[in-house]
Amino acid sequence: MRRTKAEAKETRQQILLAAEKVFYEKGVAHASMEDVARAAGVTRGAIYWHFANRADLVLELYNSLPMPQEDLIARELEAENADVFAVLERVGREWLELLATDEHRQRILSILLRCDTSGEFSAISERQNDLDDEHMQALEAAFAKAEKQGKLCACWTPRSAASMLRWVIKGLCSEWLLFGRRFDIASEGRDALRRLFATYSSHAPSAR
Repeated sequence: MRRTKAEAKETRQQILLAAEKVFYEKGVAHASMEDVARAAGVTRGAIYWHFANRADLVLELYNSLPMPQEDLIARELEAENADVFAVLERVGREWLELLATDEHRQRILSILLRCDTSGEFSAISERQNDLDDEHMQALEAAFAKAEKQGKLCACWTPRSAASMLRWVIKGLCSEWLLFGRRFDIASEGRDALRRLFATYSSHAPSAR
């Protein structure tokens, strides 16, 4: 029984690796389950044993990405005298540095960015929206803490500060992945975050 389970796990992983390659090269809309089966060296039946459809495969690829240690980050931010800006800037910088060096992450995020999320792929959009909402709530709470500490510039609200941080990071990642990786995302991203967080400080000039 153990051998059967091990073989099933190995086949599943084999299918995921093939799907990553096929979807990245052809795009999800132009790739079929048959394409994935051929690339994986398995039958279509084997794929449908593990995955219901292409959207299910894409979601599983997304779930395979190691995510930031959100529990540890949350605990850091919950500390009474937490330096909210330092924690958030560090996490954003680490995320961009990881993306710059992790080709597996680059391929999967490229697949998601290029994927049509209507029709059969609507579950992908729903999953991304749920995660975006969770991250937005966490960021807004963090900036609210900074505001309570008297550290957030009056020109920002917790909501606007959280939105801008998300837009900057997502914009950097999207442009870098979709348009030829024409700049050093780790270096330029680090500089962009430094400048952005300088405006968050209560010592920054207020907007006029």
